Amino acid sequence: MEYLPLFVDLRSRKVVLVGGGDVAARKAELLLRANASLVVISPTLCPVLQRLHQENKLIWIEEKYHPSHLEKTYLVIAATDESVLNAKVFHDADARHIFVNVVDEKPLCSFIVPSIIDRDPVVVAISSGGTAPVLARLLREKLETMLPSSLGKMAEIAGSWREKVKTSITSMRQRKRFWEKSFSGRFASLVESGQLSEAELQLEKQLSEQDNAGELTLVGAGPGDAGLLTLKGLRVLQNADVVLYDHLVSEEILDLVRRDADKICVGKRANSHSVSQEETNALIVKFARQGKKVVRLKGGDPFIFGRGGEELQVAAGAGIPFQVVPGITAAIGAAAYAGIPLTHREYSQSVTFITGHCKDNGNELDWPALAKGNQTVAIYMGTVKAAKISEQLIHFGRSSETPIAVIGCGTRSNQQVLQGQLHELEALAQAAPAPALLIIGEVAALHQQLAWFGKQAVENRWRSAVLELA
Repeated sequence: MEYLPLFVDLRSRKVVLVGGGDVAARKAELLLRANASLVVISPTLCPVLQRLHQENKLIWIEEKYHPSHLEKTYLVIAATDESVLNAKVFHDADARHIFVNVVDEKPLCSFIVPSIIDRDPVVVAISSGGTAPVLARLLREKLETMLPSSLGKMAEIAGSWREKVKTSITSMRQRKRFWEKSFSGRFASLVESGQLSEAELQLEKQLSEQDNAGELTLVGAGPGDAGLLTLKGLRVLQNADVVLYDHLVSEEILDLVRRDADKICVGKRANSHSVSQEETNALIVKFARQGKKVVRLKGGDPFIFGRGGEELQVAAGAGIPFQVVPGITAAIGAAAYAGIPLTHREYSQSVTFITGHCKDNGNELDWPALAKGNQTVAIYMGTVKAAKISEQLIHFGRSSETPIAVIGCGTRSNQQVLQGQLHELEALAQAAPAPALLIIGEVAALHQQLAWFGKQAVENRWRSAVLELA
């Protein structure tokens, strides 16, 4: 190990920054976040440093650097574009046993500044020892996605409770278990959702050993591409004890679930319901009452034709805490990957999401409203009733030549887009791979021009090139 990682307390300590340009400004902002007493040595200042000086956040010495500027200095950073000056600052500071860093000059550094993830008071520092700073930055970016912004607030609350927990739980091992449960359980969820008072009540419950309940999280998995899963959704999956998932959830997303979590398929298919909704509801209550973190993982978004509201009503009735992580709904994701804008100033001023599969004895769709022009209709679970859908729309006035698209396996590597006209809807729906989304409206014709994803996009570009040559 070439460098020893240290976290330095710079509060109210004099730090000298030599340089007044953009690079110096970035260092200044970092030092000020650490509450350093910052002194900038430079004949001129860039706009950012000028603003910081006007706000009385730093002292500006409008002079060329001189060794006397290092008197009673705790730390020095040189950030000029003059190599001779940078070297002089290094040697002057080093001779006075002052830690010094010359930006992007590893040989002229007695300390280096790492890539930082700031979740104050939690700070994560990453360093390559100055050998590969870009690699350190990339690692930081990956870790940023894993650490919620609420982490600092969670640490702050935990810090205020340390003595109380220590007094109530005398065993070090039991205290460790208490905090492990807190940081991975309901307390963490409440802090992340901004319910700080409730989070402290949760700690109180745990201390009094009155809380053994689990919780439910509805997570939208998106339409298929694992890259469309939200960062929060990923964190929840990696912290779950039980995951109840649908058939629509892709294998790539299931691979992101914590390895030791129980994964149970509760999916439903048209005319083949493997698990009833009542059975799913019972499983949610059962596992949550066992004190487990239950994730109900749904394709698309839980609140768009996903029965998420029904399941939350069951959880609420059973007194089970819950939260929701939205997902990209299929109509938005699949249409985007097919190059079909759902709205367009010229062709469509509104979009309507409907389901082709309603609850028994449910209300009939408003066909006259859906048949109006200058709008897009996106239909979920509509392949079985495609014939009725096209028949009703045409009957109530929509042209039989209205452009349509049937997107099968949207956003996935085997995505297939079938195009045609409204009177062909049934045939195309039956030919498309499942799951399939139906899009009706003039915007569907834009697929030929705007397709960008997968094999279909390549075919469209080839077709356009041939037409141009012709």
